[in-house]
Amino acid sequence: MSHAEAGPAQELVVMVGLQGSGKSTWVREHLGGSHVVVSKDHWPNARRREARQQRVVAELLAQGSSVVVDNTDATPEDRAPLVAAARAAGVGVRAVWLDTPVDTCVARNEAREGRARVPLAGLYGTAARFGPPTTDEGFDRVDVVGAARTDAPGATGR
Repeated sequence: MSHAEAGPAQELVVMVGLQGSGKSTWVREHLGGSHVVVSKDHWPNARRREARQQRVVAELLAQGSSVVVDNTDATPEDRAPLVAAARAAGVGVRAVWLDTPVDTCVARNEAREGRARVPLAGLYGTAARFGPPTTDEGFDRVDVVGAARTDAPGATGR
């Protein structure tokens, strides 16, 4: 198969957004068939979830899979190991930021059941330390997905 006939280039996608921002739904709708989903939520009782996630991402990238990491990844420090893993594997890396207002995230969280519901202190804590992703962190690009807005056609937020 020639390179022109190959499928999309292998990549690492780092989802960024508050709990309840719609990350998992977006992943399911846009990347579910093309990317392996990795999330610390898949291992709720595991010790050293960060180390496990880094190992799994590196292994999947080494196998040639495109990967999407579905966590809040609220700060550049949270995202740096993922950018480094993509660079080490020689694959592109992009951030997809779900720029959803905090009040919308709170309402969605309140509608969740059981373990899916995040304590409000956790959601507000994430919001307080949140830093939007930028290409300065090493991302090839940052896609911003805004919540439905009525103020302007095609508005995507900030």
